[in-house]
Amino acid sequence: MTASDRMPDRTATGGHMLVQHRVVFSIGSNLGDRLDNIQEAVDALFDAPGLNYVAVSPVYETAPFAPPGETIPEQGDFLNIVLVADTRLPPENLLERVLNIENSMRREREVRWGPRTLDIDIVVFGDVSSDDPDLTLPHPRAHERAFVLVPWADIEPDVLLPGHGRVGDLAQAKQSEGGPSAVRRREDLALQQPA
Repeated sequence: MTASDRMPDRTATGGHMLVQHRVVFSIGSNLGDRLDNIQEAVDALFDAPGLNYVAVSPVYETAPFAPPGETIPEQGDFLNIVLVADTRLPPENLLERVLNIENSMRREREVRWGPRTLDIDIVVFGDVSSDDPDLTLPHPRAHERAFVLVPWADIEPDVLLPGHGRVGDLAQAKQSEGGPSAVRRREDLALQQPA
């Protein structure tokens, strides 16, 4: 049994029951000092209260990715990690924090599938399911992305990605496909845990 399999922790606060959720982030960068960009994002996520660190994956590198039929502008390879945390924040508040961090690092959204100083996705938020166009949960393309699945499987291989199966199995299937979406572990790079 992994930590994600536990029952949600409920805490009474101000007459309301707040549920603790396991949240999984995918973080990537392919502009500037990629590792520093990711480290800065990880640190910024934990600068404000409400998020408790659980684990961070090793660093991986991958070519830019777009779904079949989409054009990818010329750009460098991404560094990617997966970060796991626990929170009692509502998903909307966490999304606001993510967008503020991306904006503070000058993320531009002008070119779809284009280069990114920083890209932070909320992959899952406990067992919350949402079709909100601003925050679809679980992330609708997580099951297609080796750069999400492989790092995630390093830290939580037995967790289920709702509607798709065990993360470890999904990661293994994606890695066996090879090709341009394959990820390469960067043993020479590592992140510091947030303070």
